[in-house]
Amino acid sequence: MDRTILHSDMNCFYASIEHLHHPELEGKPLAVGGDQKERHGIIFTADYISRQYGVRTGMTIWQARKLCPPLTILPPRMDLYKEYSMMAHDIYGQYTDYIEPYGIDESWLDVTKLAGAPDDGEKIAKDINARVKKELGITNSVGVSWNKVFAKLGSDYKKPDAVTIFMKDSMDIIRNLPAKDLLYVGGRTAKKLESLGIYTIGHIADTPDGILQSHFGKTGLMLKKYALGLDDDPVKKDNEDTVTKSVGNSTTTSRDLVDEEDVKIIIYSLSEWVASRLKKDGVKGKVVELWVRDNKLKSFVRQCRADKYTDISDEIAGLAFHLFKVNYTWDNPVRSLGVRVTDLKDNNEPEQISLFDNEEKRNKYQNMDIVVDKLRARYGQEIIKRGMMCNGESLSNLESRQNHK
Repeated sequence: MDRTILHSDMNCFYASIEHLHHPELEGKPLAVGGDQKERHGIIFTADYISRQYGVRTGMTIWQARKLCPPLTILPPRMDLYKEYSMMAHDIYGQYTDYIEPYGIDESWLDVTKLAGAPDDGEKIAKDINARVKKELGITNSVGVSWNKVFAKLGSDYKKPDAVTIFMKDSMDIIRNLPAKDLLYVGGRTAKKLESLGIYTIGHIADTPDGILQSHFGKTGLMLKKYALGLDDDPVKKDNEDTVTKSVGNSTTTSRDLVDEEDVKIIIYSLSEWVASRLKKDGVKGKVVELWVRDNKLKSFVRQCRADKYTDISDEIAGLAFHLFKVNYTWDNPVRSLGVRVTDLKDNNEPEQISLFDNEEKRNKYQNMDIVVDKLRARYGQEIIKRGMMCNGESLSNLESRQNHK
């Protein structure tokens, strides 16, 4: 059976996030770049407005300003971009455990198990595309195919904010695309291919092995394999090669949150998901982080340390709600919230037990979480819920949880 592979690429990632946090620059050209005092400072990301002037990633700042005098260039804020990357990763994680990042703003997803019908891949891609826009406030392009190479080709095919399906009935389109669009064909390789009369992906596919190997070595044979659609490289399982660093979830609510009771319902719903995932991964965390965005798209992140490593929903939610109460001034209603637990340790690692902690009570809360998770896994999310959720059912039915697998 063919796989269903998605490639999600956030459009103009750094610049899009800066636009989100600088509404006064709406409709104006913006780029993120290095130190403007240094002549060698370069453009990291240019938005689509500045690209119309010819501004491109990797261009020196003085060249960009010459092409686009009204250009605003902002310094990079990597911690902020990483936070958005993790929130996108949280969305992906509600569809599959097979997520392979390709830089901070791109990821492959294997949704084969979730896609039962041929057109399910497109439905999942459109769902992810809509959720990134709604929950993060930025856009992404998603490619859908039976392999990683063509999935990325699809995400590059239409930008911004698009879903492109490249299945086997799309081979005529794929073959006519420029050779330089194929993954791992860089500038030098593209020029060398052109010198051999190879201009399209179809040309690569039709070129004899001996010619490709004599000019490019093993890389030439790899490119032909890709051009033929024979890429069988698997999407790595989430955190397969690395230790899990954090577990989180976020959502944009169906309506503005206007008081602490509204916020509490969302925080507890998110915390239940996070606690469940921590248990599933066999880890506990010491740092609880809260992300808040109001309905004017202003946001902040705050965090605090727990007294002990925890995977208990009540403890996580309590700390997150405390962070909200001491930091939010209610200048505007709240529209999006996220809860994350970091500083993780494996449950098999030893932990110091305090004589002053009520471990019996903590064990009861943890066991209660486990029972709730088992009931929901068997009978559905709505089989059991906290009393507070009954007063805010429209809020507690989080979009981010409906699609969790």
